[in-house]
Amino acid sequence: MDRRLFLMGAAGAAASPAWADPVALGADLPLLRRIYETLHPGLYRYQTPLAWAKDCEDLAAALRRPADVAQQYLALSRLAGRVKCGHTYANFFNQSKAIRRRLIEPANRLPFHLVWLGDRMVVTGNPLGVDGIARGTEILTIDGVAVSRIRRSMLPLIRADGNNDAKRCALMNVQGVDRIETFDVYYPLLFPSDRPVFKLGIAGRGQVSVDKIDLATRQKTMPPGYDETRSDYWSLIWRKPAIAVLTMPGWALYDVTWDWRARLDGMFEEMAARGARGLIVDIRENEGGVDCGHEIIARLIDTPLPLDSDYERRVRFRTTPADISPYLDTWDQSFERLGEGAEDLGDGFFRLKADEEGVAVITPRGPRFKGKVVVLSSAQNSSATFQFISLVKRHGLARVYGQTTGGNQRGINGGAFFFVRLPNSGLEIDLPLIGTFPKTPRPDAGLEPDVFVEPSLQDIGSGRDAVLERAIADLA
Repeated sequence: MDRRLFLMGAAGAAASPAWADPVALGADLPLLRRIYETLHPGLYRYQTPLAWAKDCEDLAAALRRPADVAQQYLALSRLAGRVKCGHTYANFFNQSKAIRRRLIEPANRLPFHLVWLGDRMVVTGNPLGVDGIARGTEILTIDGVAVSRIRRSMLPLIRADGNNDAKRCALMNVQGVDRIETFDVYYPLLFPSDRPVFKLGIAGRGQVSVDKIDLATRQKTMPPGYDETRSDYWSLIWRKPAIAVLTMPGWALYDVTWDWRARLDGMFEEMAARGARGLIVDIRENEGGVDCGHEIIARLIDTPLPLDSDYERRVRFRTTPADISPYLDTWDQSFERLGEGAEDLGDGFFRLKADEEGVAVITPRGPRFKGKVVVLSSAQNSSATFQFISLVKRHGLARVYGQTTGGNQRGINGGAFFFVRLPNSGLEIDLPLIGTFPKTPRPDAGLEPDVFVEPSLQDIGSGRDAVLERAIADLA
């Protein structure tokens, strides 16, 4: 399971996909509208019903013209992007095998790792040893197209909450830590080419040609330490004798066989035994998953800590209508009755009970950590890690170093999911079911760190981790 996309559902498929039909998605659009307008809790958080209806009508008109499966997938992704929800998209992992073979697996990827610094694309790794490519290399053009144009073209397709574009930009990075990288999917669909090589314009070097790679090759270049099925997925290292660095690349641990709670217990016992006086929790590459952060907080508090007192959880339905249920795939059929017993708010929402997910407070547990704590943040933190950073900031449990988080202070959608399988096109789109809403007005923004540190081009070229270095220096 991918470290960010912890919402994968069962691998059910719609009836034989008709994506050879050039107007198949158009036939699916009325069903998709009914499902989203009936069930999606955040559909109108960042848009009006009128704007959503117009977007759907415009798409319906566009889909009357023939479109291949790639164009239909892009059209669906663009519509999902209008919802501005970090958990609403045509999930790469949940597409049928046939569509994955056509859209996601081919040899159409850049053969190196990269990050974006604003409109600048910078190489961070060359695991395949491609000639002419080195860490810190700046890519100016791909096949003659300026990378700034590529970035602008891709942004409307990418899932993120509200107008927090930092999250969208972070998802365009290719670091080999996702089993399927967002840039790898959208770029070749937006700028298709049948040539087996990319022609790159490189700062100070001119033009360089590089071979394209496929999904299997990309996955073989994933750095060690990003396999959540291994018990050493999380690491605890000592950068100084009394300063521990706990690195957690992900919390998507639903199907793992190792005991992550026992692993965390052992780490805190080790810190206690070694007399740690500083702890750095590095979750910069971690979007979320299970609420593992609650277990960390439990070791930082002496009295019970109430959860989400400033937010409430809402759904749009009591039970799913029978006519749309056949198109909703999930791992837990009880989601079809999610709103039973919820309080009717009278405005199309039902408020869930405070303890619906089984945790209303975080209870202290030992061994307690009494030293100073720093959490390293980035725009990847947009789900459970966003909530974790919100809690530690609000209750003064840690200082946060790094960049602005993903997610959004206006609330996010998630918690439970349906995977909508469209019968005509065979495409899938994720549908989060629980919306969190603040009880008082909040900004359309992520969470700011206490200490903002952003790597420079020089840092990337030299491999220097400026954020971690600053945290260690301040704790020393």
